[in-house]
Amino acid sequence: MLEGVVREFQWTNPHIFVQVMVRNDKGVEEEWSIEGASPNMLMRQGWTRESFKPGDKVSLTVNPLRDGGRGANFVHARFPDGRTLGNLNSTVPG
Repeated sequence: MLEGVVREFQWTNPHIFVQVMVRNDKGVEEEWSIEGASPNMLMRQGWTRESFKPGDKVSLTVNPLRDGGRGANFVHARFPDGRTLGNLNSTVPG
């Protein structure tokens, strides 16, 4: 799970990206790039280009990159107000 603040939401083809600023174990802020599905698919699930806004605090469940880099595949998000996006029933390899 990643917790951070949205820096940018890229509503672009072929996949969306959420750029999130996350504090690492040493308290240093790092930018993570989270890739999601296509805008067309996400629109059918109720997403819009305003689903994430810069400054939004968010908790993300992701499938991390195999090489350990600061990137991942989006699974689901939870916002402080209780709003969620994505597949909450998905399991993340561990």
